[in-house]
Amino acid sequence: MADFTVADVKTLREKTGAGMMDAKKALVEAGGDIEAAVDALRAKGLAAVQKKSSRTAAEGLVGVAVEGTRGVAVEVNSETDFVAKNDQFQDFVTKTTAAALGVDGDDVEALKTAAYPDGGTVTDKLTSNVATIGENQQVRRMKTVSVSSGAVVPYVHNAAATNLGKIGVLVALESDLGADVLEPFGKQLAMHIASMFPQALNAEGLDAEVVERERGIAQEKAAESGKPEQVQEKMVEGAIKKFAKENALLSQMFVMDNKTSVEDTVAKFGKDNGGTVTLTDYVRFQLGEGIEKKEEDFAAEVAAAVKG
Repeated sequence: MADFTVADVKTLREKTGAGMMDAKKALVEAGGDIEAAVDALRAKGLAAVQKKSSRTAAEGLVGVAVEGTRGVAVEVNSETDFVAKNDQFQDFVTKTTAAALGVDGDDVEALKTAAYPDGGTVTDKLTSNVATIGENQQVRRMKTVSVSSGAVVPYVHNAAATNLGKIGVLVALESDLGADVLEPFGKQLAMHIASMFPQALNAEGLDAEVVERERGIAQEKAAESGKPEQVQEKMVEGAIKKFAKENALLSQMFVMDNKTSVEDTVAKFGKDNGGTVTLTDYVRFQLGEGIEKKEEDFAAEVAAAVKG
């Protein structure tokens, strides 16, 4: 009996663009493990690079806020997109994001106990919202960035309301230039980040497990080439360098011209404007990323989080 379903085959085909029979064979060989099947198809050259946007079941909103040279992004989940469009829910996300500016670090549990602008705590207001809206919600995560001088620039892709949407970005620019000069450029960088989904600021910041997974795929491809071992090693190292270049923000080609790296573009902007600019950090929150579940499972997770 197969260790996978027709739905699994469909999911694998959507992730990879592979044909029906190739997808089924890969799932058989992987014992029904979809991610292992993806790796196998990529190693055989039968899969397109996985889409960077997450396939998720979560709804809700991402909020961004900036105060001086510090910015924060907050994700608040709901069970349905209908609630995400609710004025009461949007007001809650906006005020919770504002409250997050007063929280040290990225401690979402501290945010939940922080003072809510209308009185009580964030959790008090969340509990009230659940009762009045009739649907569970969850403050899921937050992240802050700051600079000593320069600007933190916010951007929301396809905003549902001011500073609210499904993809929120913050760009931290350390600089001796004024915010009026930095903000238009920062928005261009933020649009790049929203579109190109970098996984880290630089190659050193890439997740070691992700890099090793890519190395394994590259080694399989190299082995299948039948070339000498030394050549295979160079092929693998070349593939890892390419992966790092394409997934680390500073080495990505700037989407506005697709010719110059982000790092060089930032340096040139500073020079052209008579100052120095360094992109020191960023945040990219996409609603629900990392939640690869059926919607009913996500609803149960939210309910458990609220009750807990």
